[in-house]
Amino acid sequence: MKNDLGELSAFAMVAEERSFTRAAARLGVSQSALSHAMRGLEKRLGLQLLARTTRSVSVTAAGAALLGEVAPALERIERAVAEARQQKESPSGRIRLIMPRTATKAILLPKLAAFARRYPEIVLEVTSSNDPVDLVAGGYDAGVQLGEFIQREMIAVRVTKALRLAVVGSPAYFAARTIPKHPRELKDHACIGFRFSNGLYRWEFEKGRKAVTVSPQGPASFDDPELVIQAVLEGVGVGTAMEESLRGLIGEGRLVQVLKDWCPWFPGYFLYYPSRRHQPAALAALIESLRLP
Repeated sequence: MKNDLGELSAFAMVAEERSFTRAAARLGVSQSALSHAMRGLEKRLGLQLLARTTRSVSVTAAGAALLGEVAPALERIERAVAEARQQKESPSGRIRLIMPRTATKAILLPKLAAFARRYPEIVLEVTSSNDPVDLVAGGYDAGVQLGEFIQREMIAVRVTKALRLAVVGSPAYFAARTIPKHPRELKDHACIGFRFSNGLYRWEFEKGRKAVTVSPQGPASFDDPELVIQAVLEGVGVGTAMEESLRGLIGEGRLVQVLKDWCPWFPGYFLYYPSRRHQPAALAALIESLRLP
């Protein structure tokens, strides 16, 4: 009752009920507190808004003019608050997501049809990006990213099993070249790089206690893993992608996997978001739908 919005809302209630007693009961305040608030509002505005008698309350001309402007705005505010509460209580509204295109295809799209049928009031706005991002600064509700790129203060929920990269080349490419047995031998090959906005992704290898890092050097680099593999299929050189996504091409003999014993497993993809507090029902529904069993 100590702010203008509260007092204007109380004024609209008194005008609707034409009674301080009934209006106070609906607002959950005492009649004296409501009357005091109305007198304070009238004093600040320098206008008499309500005409009072011992039996009734009516709106003055000045009060009616103010009510005509204020009532629609109060109704919009009330609807907005109700919609916000509904998003907390029932899965509805928009969720802004940011995730790599490959993760969208492998994680979200296979479950999207069932999710949309179950939660028709939720709309997902998906932005594709390979780069780690600041969700809060970017205005995103959640993201999906490899565990190693997620900030420590984020809440992370696993959405894939452990993954590993595969190093591959086409049969035609290796027909004229020696298949590498050690990561250092990649210096003699055309390596097609995958590029983040801040530079090339370095290929990390591990075997026992030995670790080797290779900066790919070759005729091209791409910011899309699918283009890397397309170039590999065209015989341009050697490239990397998630092993799971290449099983079909490897099984068909269209790609030759090399250095498999040097490629370590890593935790995989996680859905992450800033906080558990006041989590919208729509985001909770998405988390449960994508969470790895």
